[in-house]
Amino acid sequence: MEKNIEQKLERVLTGPKFDRRIRIRNFKDRFARYGISFGGISVITAVLLIMFFLVYVVAPLFTSATVEKHSTFNLPGSTQDETLYYGIDEYKESAVRFTESGQLIGFNLNNGHVITEESLPLNGAKITSFSIVDESQNMLAFGLSDGAFLVAQYDYKVTYPNDVKTILPEIKYPFGEEPVEMANGAISKIALRLSDDSLVVAYQEQGLTQIQVKSYTAESSFLDDSLMLSEEGEAEFEPKVDVAHVLLDGSMRNLYLVSKSGETDYYDLSNIESPELIQQVSLLSQNDSISTIRFLLGDYSLMIGTEQGFVYQWFPVRNQDSVFQLQKIRQFKSSNSPIAMIAIEHARKGFATIDQAGQFDLFHSTSERHLDSFEVDPKGLSFVSIMPRANGVLLETKSGKILTYNVENEYADVSFKSLWGKVWYEGYEEPSYTWQSSSASSDFEPKLSMMPLTFGTIKAAIYSMLFAVPIAILAAIYTAFFMDTKTRQWIKPSVELIEALPTVILGFLAGLWLAPMMEANLSGFFAILIVVPVGILLFGFGWSRLPKSIRLLVPEGKRTLLMIPVVFLLGYFAMSMDKPLENTFFNGDMRHWLTYSAGIDFDQRNAMVIGFAMGFALIPTIFSVAEDALYNVPRYLINGSLALGASSWQTMVGVVLPTASPGIFSAIMLGFGRGVGETMIVLMASGNTPLMDVNIFEGMRTLSANLAVEMAEAEVYSSHYRVLFLSGLALFVFTFFFNTLAEIVRERMRRKYSSL
Repeated sequence: MEKNIEQKLERVLTGPKFDRRIRIRNFKDRFARYGISFGGISVITAVLLIMFFLVYVVAPLFTSATVEKHSTFNLPGSTQDETLYYGIDEYKESAVRFTESGQLIGFNLNNGHVITEESLPLNGAKITSFSIVDESQNMLAFGLSDGAFLVAQYDYKVTYPNDVKTILPEIKYPFGEEPVEMANGAISKIALRLSDDSLVVAYQEQGLTQIQVKSYTAESSFLDDSLMLSEEGEAEFEPKVDVAHVLLDGSMRNLYLVSKSGETDYYDLSNIESPELIQQVSLLSQNDSISTIRFLLGDYSLMIGTEQGFVYQWFPVRNQDSVFQLQKIRQFKSSNSPIAMIAIEHARKGFATIDQAGQFDLFHSTSERHLDSFEVDPKGLSFVSIMPRANGVLLETKSGKILTYNVENEYADVSFKSLWGKVWYEGYEEPSYTWQSSSASSDFEPKLSMMPLTFGTIKAAIYSMLFAVPIAILAAIYTAFFMDTKTRQWIKPSVELIEALPTVILGFLAGLWLAPMMEANLSGFFAILIVVPVGILLFGFGWSRLPKSIRLLVPEGKRTLLMIPVVFLLGYFAMSMDKPLENTFFNGDMRHWLTYSAGIDFDQRNAMVIGFAMGFALIPTIFSVAEDALYNVPRYLINGSLALGASSWQTMVGVVLPTASPGIFSAIMLGFGRGVGETMIVLMASGNTPLMDVNIFEGMRTLSANLAVEMAEAEVYSSHYRVLFLSGLALFVFTFFFNTLAEIVRERMRRKYSSL
């Protein structure tokens, strides 16, 4: 009998069917091994490719400018005639040169060929002063020797003769070709600003020390497109300084009278007939003097070039008394030679300088970047102009040459400091971390600080974790250790099912239902935080005092179900106490009391709403992982502890929690990682205000929500676009760092408690 069994077994183990099963099994093993390895490597490769792509998009932000020489030709027009200004078309094909003799010379920017030539209608007078009215509108002003002024506006006419694009400069005169009479003598200094229907002129007559200011009303002429001026108000006053420069800002309210040594009188022209001197300040140290001065784009910041090769930026800042005072903001070191001229970009806060040694330098004010520097002509440079799209520069040498350069400088407004450091923006009272990527103004200063977004991301994650972690971990402890198996089989899947809820639905409910209800019942919500825990403890204490016969009616593992109606009743009771609490402690309105009595700002969509909504979304993730870790603690450890006389609670604290701590820590870090990357809930319920404030009653903007809001509207390959990708890279690195840290800590904890 035994021999027959052995023979049959031998046939089964050595027959062709057995060999075939072995081959199939080995094939499946190899397939599974290679498939899993391939899948793992593919995942790692995909993650690395994503990271490399993000780095590829972000890297150009931190590259320097590239300047390449384009063309060289002789100066169009007379070399003895000093250049006042160069106007360049946005296609970099033609330009117009304004000279001190009143000549306008249009020329081809590639070869210097003269296209057109005409003279300003000066009526026999000479140009004695010059001012840029509005560089973005191509408008210039000329003060004349007969006391009049002329406003000219250049433009470019595009035609296609013989299907060839031709760009011709043309000159217009907004107030007519007849100069406007204003003074009795030659105008030595002039500053002119024009708004929609008004014009303000500040000037000084040759040989006089007084400064005169006049305002005009501009009205459209019925005969042509010109504007007619009618005088509205005027003032004359004696400055405190020896005036070398007269500057009027774009608001037409701030007048600066600057001496050669930097002594400055700052006047308020809000009342044009009674200018008010609000500040006297020295812009330079005693050993330096001003060589050139200009307004930055927006006509708010003063850019001051000095004899020692520095460029200083000053602008008005409101002080504690709500009075504007000129404040030094930042400085740039160009060279050791005097700054000969400063040129301003037309659409950004960038500028270029030339010095008397013939060196060219390119800067950006907000980012404080020195982008490029090179020597052009040792004989010196006499003029520099940045082309309208900041993609080229024109340089005039003292030897009578014009040099043009192509410039690749797309991301000058971004630097490490502007992204992560405090920046003093125009109009702000102090340096700040600010995110404001767009504006309706053409002279807007982009504010691309990553700090408010990073702070908001951490703030949202922390407040949600404060709500989610205690509930999820304590629930996992009870479910895994104290609850009976049958009840656990229902509770655990029910909690995990919450994770299937779309976060967009949770965000929708949080923004449109929870936030308004929380604002209307604020004291009731705070009462929940006290009433519910205290009520649960009292209910438990009361239950323990019931007769044993009554307590045994409910099995120990199912007694937690009794807490469900208790929690709902306690919550209802706390919410019903809202009005009595407000009337007793907060004068009938806690929302009003917080704002006006406690001085705490309150937004309806705030961090507390995010804490509840996103915390609710994180609970299933943390609960599931932590519960599995607790439930899978070896039974022999638990039984051994109980056998030695330890209570269930002592066993939980002394044995189960230490053994499961790596898994619990992983659960918490997994929840934190999801909180950092959560988008829809914070997008819909946080208010999307990029603030750096720990106040639980104010909102925030997170990195992920900012990506969702602004990526669709960002200009492709712009600084804004690449900074948004930098936000994605920051999230990637942030998550990678914390996950790596969590794995290191988890592994150490596992090794520490593996000996139990």
